[in-house]
Amino acid sequence: MNKHYTYMQRCLDLASLGLGNVAPNPMVGAVLVYENEIIGEGFHQQYGQAHAEVNCINSVKKQDQHLIQKSTLYVSLEPCNHFGKTPPCSDLIIAHKIPKVFVACSDPFEKVNGSGIKKLFDSGVEVITGILEKEAIELNKRFFTFHQQKRPFIILKWAQSENQCISGFQGNPIKISNALTDVLVHKWRSEEAAIMVGTNTVMMDNPSLTTRNWSGKNPIRIFIDRDLKIEQTAKILDQSAPTIILNQHINKIEGENDFIQINFESEIIPQLNELLYQKNIQSVIIEGGAKLLQTFIDSDLWDEVRIITNQTMIIEKGIASPNFEYKTSLKQQKIQSDLIQYFSNLKTNKAK
Repeated sequence: MNKHYTYMQRCLDLASLGLGNVAPNPMVGAVLVYENEIIGEGFHQQYGQAHAEVNCINSVKKQDQHLIQKSTLYVSLEPCNHFGKTPPCSDLIIAHKIPKVFVACSDPFEKVNGSGIKKLFDSGVEVITGILEKEAIELNKRFFTFHQQKRPFIILKWAQSENQCISGFQGNPIKISNALTDVLVHKWRSEEAAIMVGTNTVMMDNPSLTTRNWSGKNPIRIFIDRDLKIEQTAKILDQSAPTIILNQHINKIEGENDFIQINFESEIIPQLNELLYQKNIQSVIIEGGAKLLQTFIDSDLWDEVRIITNQTMIIEKGIASPNFEYKTSLKQQKIQSDLIQYFSNLKTNKAK
């Protein structure tokens, strides 16, 4: 493989370590190379803290710092060119007189959007773009969807029996996925900004929707409670994580619980997308129930679907899984009795 691809792949590998910790910022990795040797590397580790370029340059050993101005920088996303929680990384690169920068892809955020590359170029820095561009965009698919389509990245997830039932008779909850798969599901939750379920799921399952089986942060919990029927003792209202309750009666904040009034006479999904966009929530995983999941499927407004099938379980007279007709999965994996299939919506992801 071309050495430039090798160094950029290292940037992507580093960037991925920030998953679940840097949103709403993008994941970014950076590598500094002098005469085919990496002398510094870093990634954006936590939202509000130093960016990848800063951590990369700061990682250079004292005895090698004089080499910085003779080195080449590789970075997985266009360096920022605005003051946010940290100063512009483009200024940092110029200040250290780094002569050449490889950038995987441009940043779609309106305050950057090519201006970082332009500033470097105007300052005499040689800038080369497009190395592993597709892979870099895929890594930050949530960020790109949010800024290009003005909505969150939407993941649909459900567990089903071999005969494609999502719960028992009359919606009675049944444990479908195994313990190891549950750990993976909680990891998924930690990687997304929000998690959402419908009213019936809260009433029947009394879910916590937390990452208690994983060390990551809890997502913002969202559920529909049109007429505020959910008991205050429900786990989802326990104040353990920020929670949004979509209803038709009140706008009120009670601790971590935010009651938001929406119009149930209009389509819910467009209102949800607008609400999450305004709140800078870049991704949401929809975990049920069947009716809510089907609404997203019928609207063809989803980016990924993850289906967990317990291949050893048959549920008699159960509630049917959502009607989902994609024939070929993007990938699949097996965890004991569970087959996990991943699907990507080619239509919504085409824009990226």
